Amino acid sequence: MVLGTYHMANPGHDVYNMQADDVRAPKRQQELAELTDALAKFQPTKIAIEADPDDQTIGAALQDYLAGKHELSRNEIEQIGFRLAKQLGQKQLYPVDVKGEFPLQRVMDYAKAKDRSQELEKIMSSIGKSVAEEESYVKRHTILESLLYMNSPSSVAADNDFYMQTASFGEDGDYAGPDLLTDWYGRNIRIHSNILKLIASPGDRILVIYGAGHLGWLQENVKMDSNLCLRTLAEFVPNK
Repeated sequence: MVLGTYHMANPGHDVYNMQADDVRAPKRQQELAELTDALAKFQPTKIAIEADPDDQTIGAALQDYLAGKHELSRNEIEQIGFRLAKQLGQKQLYPVDVKGEFPLQRVMDYAKAKDRSQELEKIMSSIGKSVAEEESYVKRHTILESLLYMNSPSSVAADNDFYMQTASFGEDGDYAGPDLLTDWYGRNIRIHSNILKLIASPGDRILVIYGAGHLGWLQENVKMDSNLCLRTLAEFVPNK
């Protein structure tokens, strides 16, 4: 299962960033417990997270949390990953992230040189509008409802549409848009490779917790592999 989520700690690393309320508030904590119960029904044997495999601080923080010596931060890795690991009796999370380039400026320079800036701005504004709509949705719904919305096929398709529209911004000698897509897919297929390394037996059930921008790409990687079976959050929330 690839679970796309919003960045609960507002790190501001994306082109457009949602401003999320504090998930440490009592109401949100109850909602996170509801989400964790739903994810536990998937019975994951391992939990993969959006973090650098060389980052030793996450493992140390998890051990402190399990020992009752660490208070969860706002980050979704802790609020979802740590919480679920404790509920399942697991003592380890698996960082699978890979850093990569995202040469958007090159696409913008190409669009300007070809008098297509207005066209690109229209595409970019649609992403900004989508993020604003998600922010509004999160404010009015529970965390579980919000993640069901973000992980719905229509939301995934809309997010992927932005990337594919950049493919037209290029030509022989300067494939700016296609090269951005190449870099983005390259990062995601490397992440997928790291996920595959976690599978030790046919019975392994891997939960991947990642920023929703990666969702469609990571899901497609799973779908195209005949050895894997993709599950979704919605399957484990029948009443929603």
